[in-house]
Amino acid sequence: MDKQIISRDGTPIAYETHGQGPAVILVSGAMSTGATMAPLAARLASGFTVVPYDRRARGASGDTAPYSVTREVEDLAALIDAVGGEAALYGISSGGALVLDAAASGLPVRQVAVYETPFADHGGGGEKQRAEYTERLAEALGAGRRGDAVELFLRLTGMAEDMIQGARRSPMWAGMEAIAPSLAYDDAVMAGGLVPRERIASIGVPVLAVAGGASPAWLRAAVQDVAQAAPKGMYLTLEGQTHMVDPDVLAPVLAEFFST
Repeated sequence: MDKQIISRDGTPIAYETHGQGPAVILVSGAMSTGATMAPLAARLASGFTVVPYDRRARGASGDTAPYSVTREVEDLAALIDAVGGEAALYGISSGGALVLDAAASGLPVRQVAVYETPFADHGGGGEKQRAEYTERLAEALGAGRRGDAVELFLRLTGMAEDMIQGARRSPMWAGMEAIAPSLAYDDAVMAGGLVPRERIASIGVPVLAVAGGASPAWLRAAVQDVAQAAPKGMYLTLEGQTHMVDPDVLAPVLAEFFST
């Protein structure tokens, strides 16, 4: 990340810009930095000023205690101001929940697109599972057990135990532990894990909610709920895609939406 803005609470937020045109800010999900959005940014840069960034407590960005979702919304407000005073927002997974909250907060946003924000309304026992995760995550991070916190998150995503243990032995594990405290931030952004229908209903701009056709039925249903809750909501399925969506498939859809 080669640029930096200072958020309202004094936290430095690192970002990049690619291309030219209307601004589109890309918001990553849990256990990721702005670098994970680079392939999508490259595919959108021909028609937009694309802005990937490191959310607070990740990558080259700083952090300021205590955390609140409001502060992450303020980070987006500072980014929007830095790129011209108006932007479209795209968020994947829990980053989608942040994008929806930012739009509902009244930021100068043209359009909102989200991909598979994992609200648990249609997952059996999802609300209880989310509450247990929140409690155990707080315990692990409070005790400084970052590796255990990462394991908790990976189990929440449904990753098999042998794959989790393999990841723990891999070179990437140190980087995952480094940003483990941000897992609590994503958990706060998810706000209990259920679709915030009243909050979404206050969003006055177009909202595109996208899911992969090969993703679980409960996740697709949750994404449909997001579209239905938004006054100008639209739902789209990308056939054959999973939560790890192919940028070559997603980018044309976003480009068409953000161009309207």
